[in-house]
Amino acid sequence: MAEVPEKDGVNGQNEIDLDALRRQFDTEARYRKLSGFPAILVTSLAVCMSLFHLYTSGFGLMQAIIQAAVHLAFVLVLVFLLYPFSPKFSKTEIPWYDYLLAALGAFVTLYLVFEFDALITRAGLPTTMDLIVAFLGVAILLEATRRVTSPILPVIAIFFLLYCYYGRYFPALFQHRGFNINRIVNHMYLGTEGIFGIPLGVSATFVFMFILFGSVLEQTGMGKFIIDLAMALAGWATGGPAKVAVLSSGLMGSISGSSVANVCTTGMFTIPLMKSVGYKAHFAGAVEAVASTGGQIMPPVMGAAAFIMAQFMGVPYIQVALAAIVPALLYYFAVIVQVHFEATRLGLRGLPRDQLPPLLRLLRQKGHLLIPLVGIVYFLIGGYTPLKAAYNGIIITFVVSWLNKETRLTLPRLIAALESGARSALGVACACATVGIIVGTATLTGLGLRIASAIVTLAGGNLLLTLLLTMVACILLGAGLPTTANFIVTSTMAAPALFQLGVPPMAAYMFVLYFGIAADLSPPVALAAYAGAGIAGAEPMKTGVTAVKLALAGFIVPFIYVFNPILVLVDYSFVPFALAVGTAMLGVVLLGMSTVGYFRGVLSLWKRALALAGALFLLIPGWQSDLFGIAVLVLLYILQSFSSRKAALG
Repeated sequence: MAEVPEKDGVNGQNEIDLDALRRQFDTEARYRKLSGFPAILVTSLAVCMSLFHLYTSGFGLMQAIIQAAVHLAFVLVLVFLLYPFSPKFSKTEIPWYDYLLAALGAFVTLYLVFEFDALITRAGLPTTMDLIVAFLGVAILLEATRRVTSPILPVIAIFFLLYCYYGRYFPALFQHRGFNINRIVNHMYLGTEGIFGIPLGVSATFVFMFILFGSVLEQTGMGKFIIDLAMALAGWATGGPAKVAVLSSGLMGSISGSSVANVCTTGMFTIPLMKSVGYKAHFAGAVEAVASTGGQIMPPVMGAAAFIMAQFMGVPYIQVALAAIVPALLYYFAVIVQVHFEATRLGLRGLPRDQLPPLLRLLRQKGHLLIPLVGIVYFLIGGYTPLKAAYNGIIITFVVSWLNKETRLTLPRLIAALESGARSALGVACACATVGIIVGTATLTGLGLRIASAIVTLAGGNLLLTLLLTMVACILLGAGLPTTANFIVTSTMAAPALFQLGVPPMAAYMFVLYFGIAADLSPPVALAAYAGAGIAGAEPMKTGVTAVKLALAGFIVPFIYVFNPILVLVDYSFVPFALAVGTAMLGVVLLGMSTVGYFRGVLSLWKRALALAGALFLLIPGWQSDLFGIAVLVLLYILQSFSSRKAALG
């Protein structure tokens, strides 16, 4: 069992040490606590990084590889200044060798900027200096990624580099002639097929700007406003605090994109609140983890992987966001349903209205903070690029923040937002750059198609079995990779197998995205669930298992929209779409009955099994299966109504 970090609180009581908890479960939170000149240096560099991206977003991007190189230069310098070689090393001082590595990181990336024209001229014929810089660049990037994420991603990248070199010694299915070191480092570093490919390009544009947008919003007090708004809307309902957790964490997650960080932010308020009205500790931690994790699939912002998905598909980001609406709503509807049944089973009431913030007063005081979110949606629907939408959203946030003294973005707050935005982007940027090595391997050796053929062959051409194999691969990779890296790897290696079996790209990419995110909830890793357990003081594994139960719809719905892609707006037609959504929602209700074991009274084992069968039939496309599922729902309603009436009389 993971130990819960504690510190002495007020009146001698123990409180949770939030900072220590984040460091325990979130590698990106294990940075140095600097003071004096090093702190000023880091703040200055981080602010300059954010200002660079703001300027290029507003006044025009540079050449793709130059934009990505400058972005990566800032990232590498900040990583080596902020993250020690090992957590055991000094957390307050920067050793000389990290200053040296930071300088080397700047040199190997800015070399591409200053030598850009010459590199274009001699494309394919690198000089010795080019190759030395490329080799150093790959090595420094891998070390930076190891520090800010975990050793697993760099180890995987090194394996793929070895595969490029020793390809002739691999099994026949994956065999290729092999490439020399010069060809490999040239392909990976000096062009746009490897490290400086699509993933890093997206990080250097859309992703950074939306991270910065979230940081600016956070400095206005948006987090507290969202929690208060959720309290006003749902705090009075049956099991209100849990519904508050679902609403507030979903909204926060949609603009933050980090499961663990979201759990630690909103969970500090919602988890104790859930426990105070009678929810068990492991259930409270699981609710917060599931709600926070789902934020990465909740439009309008979603997580970084969604922007990369749009680039891979060659479609506007708004198309991905619109396609994600129904799956995301089904995911959160399932959590709300199970929370409601659990509260009803335990007889938990909501909070008294006099303990809740008045909705109208809250909207009058801070409702203007919703304007930037509405603006983002307006700009995306209006045809603006995500980059321009995020830029406009930041400008709007700054302007509207001055409508209230409490939300005003003063100079200190603005500097904090710019610094926080840059810091929050480091992990994503390193992951995107390192995964570029894996993508580069696929383009250099044709590995992606080989793996796709192997998956299809192993599954015997059966779509369901192929989906199950892909799901397992996504969850296993998610055990060690950040969501963004997981999505890029699986979409490069596994998604082509789904394409071969006729799955539309939107459904296939959304499938791997969902299961990459699901790894944050799935034991034995389940970082978001364990962070929730730490705050709740619950047993981590029990919290993780409960989180999987709550997110069960998240594990089933992706299979459904592969078989019925109209749910992700493929071949959209209103009547079939409305029927598919309606029956899916009824299926989710039955699924909630089955997992909680309660509906107008306790459900016996056979009734829970019947509810599960009805749920699956409603989620499967086809009017015959829908009729069976509806019949099950009606039957259970009649049986439970009769049982509850009998219990009331007897």
